[in-house]
Amino acid sequence: MNKVNLLPIVEYIIGLDPMMRFAAIIDLKGNISEAIMKEGKTSLKSQKEEEHFCKQVAIRRKIRQQFDKSLGPVNYVHIERQKISQFVIYPKRKTVYVTMEPAMDIKRKLEIVELIKKKTAKL
Repeated sequence: MNKVNLLPIVEYIIGLDPMMRFAAIIDLKGNISEAIMKEGKTSLKSQKEEEHFCKQVAIRRKIRQQFDKSLGPVNYVHIERQKISQFVIYPKRKTVYVTMEPAMDIKRKLEIVELIKKKTAKL
């Protein structure tokens, strides 16, 4: 399999809306393959916390997959926090993790998720 340059993909994702904060593509083991923080934004987590979070995302993906046969595969995961909105999207061989400002309209958030799913469908 050819190695895909993931930088243009995370740049595309982060450029979808001014309220986007962070975009990462994670391998199935939870390692960050590519990530970008939106210019002018600061991370709410340290780098070590970010890496730990990504490892946890991979673990949770495996747990959720146990229910794929009975419930169907996960389309995306949405976590709404006080300071941030988080989305996790599951292409076949990668995981996409994005954060955005919680004040973003829910319809816009869902539009962004659909655009990300289309852009990353082959990962």
